[in-house]
Formats: sequence, structure tokens, C-alpha cells
Amino acid sequence: MAKLGVNVDHVATVRQARKTDEPSPIWAAAEAELGGAACITAHLREDRRHINDDDMALLRKTVTVKFNMEMSLDPGIVRAAQTIKPDQCTLVPEHRKELTTEGGLDVVGERRRCKLAVGKLKKAGATLSAFIEPVENQIRASADAGFDAIELWTGDYSHTRRPRQATAALLKLKRAVQLGLSLGLEVHGGHGLTYRNIEPVARIEGFSEFNIGHSIVARAIFSGFRDAVREMNDLLILYSPFEEDI
Repeated sequence: MAKLGVNVDHVATVRQARKTDEPSPIWAAAEAELGGAACITAHLREDRRHINDDDMALLRKTVTVKFNMEMSLDPGIVRAAQTIKPDQCTLVPEHRKELTTEGGLDVVGERRRCKLAVGKLKKAGATLSAFIEPVENQIRASADAGFDAIELWTGDYSHTRRPRQATAALLKLKRAVQLGLSLGLEVHGGHGLTYRNIEPVARIEGFSEFNIGHSIVARAIFSGFRDAVREMNDLLILYSPFEEDI
């Protein structure tokens, strides 16, 4: 069964809207753990638009499940990760004008920089994941660069409103999962996943983790953070492909 990783970035986004001290992403992480999250994810961006260095230090001290740091290849961010020492580093593309991470990291084009960052971060004790689009050359390049895992960008599926395109995107994800596993990679998924669209993706055998943020934070406004996480975790259990074997 795939485990749930909860991204707390958007809690910090609300805080930064008023440049105040609440709501706290550290408190959100604690509530997420109580709701069943197996991983807490936070993205320390170069522009520090939401999560900041103090948040990362406090999360490192307080998170008791896997702590996953999303990060760019920027040398300054790599140095920060070496100090923070998260359990996992997920390398992602980053552009100043984007609202959120769009598309996957170009491991093929950035192979040298990826290998350099992977080497440094593994020495700091982290496992490494590449956030990539579900295409063969990026998956093979990730394995070659020394990544332990890949997180497949699910945007093609989650953004479409056309059934035929959704079916094609799901098939692409299924094949990418199979290839990743065959290369010895752990396979995660994320981007644009919600309570309404998670079922078909969660039913794909081979995913070990899904990282979900915005939809959980949005639901939490009405139901509370712990319950919002619990609801998503329950869906992953319900839709697990292994449930049919019981």
C-alpha cells in the first residue's frame, strides 16, 4: 500500500500572506502525523516565498516520521540541505514566476549537476529522489545519476478534464512505474492529486508513496488538519491495489 506524504508548504503560504507567525507549518506537520501521515514534505525555495530556514530547522527537530525536503539544484540550497540533514531530498525544477512546481526535473539535461548534488547529499545521510515526468529517458537518467527513488509528476492526469486523455496519462504512469521498479528505484507520485481524482492513480500497483499538499490544506480549512489527512490516508488504504488480494 502506498504511504501518504503531506506537503505543508501551503500552510506557510497562508502565514506569509500577512507576514505573521500563524498558521504554523510545524504545528500542521504534527497534526498530519496524528492523522496518519508517513512523511512530511517541505520545499525550501530559493526565494523563500513560503517555507523558510527557521521552519526547516524546527521541522527537522520535531518531525518523527520521514522528513522529505523538496529542493532545487541551486548550490546554496544544496548547502542548506547538507546542514538540515533531512531523511530524503527530492530534487525538483524551480522557476521564480511559477505558482507551484510545474513539470519534472530535466535529469537528462542536468545529469552532471544531479550526480554532483546526489553525491553531496548522500554523504549527508539523505536518500535521493528525482521529481520527473513519466518518460523513459528521464527515468533511466535518474537511475544512472544515483537516485534512490523517483517521484512521477502526475500533472498530465490531474490537469486534464477529458476522459481519453486521462486514460492515456494513467497508462503512461503505469508504464513509468514498472520501468522505475525494474531499474531498482522506489516510485512515488505527486502533483495536483485531490480527494476527487486520487482513486485511479492509487490503484496503480507499484507506487510506494504519494505526496499531496494543496488539496489537504484546502480540506483542512473546513474539517481540520488532522481529519483532512486522515481522510486522504483512508482513501489510499481503500484504493490500494493490494486490497483485492485480502
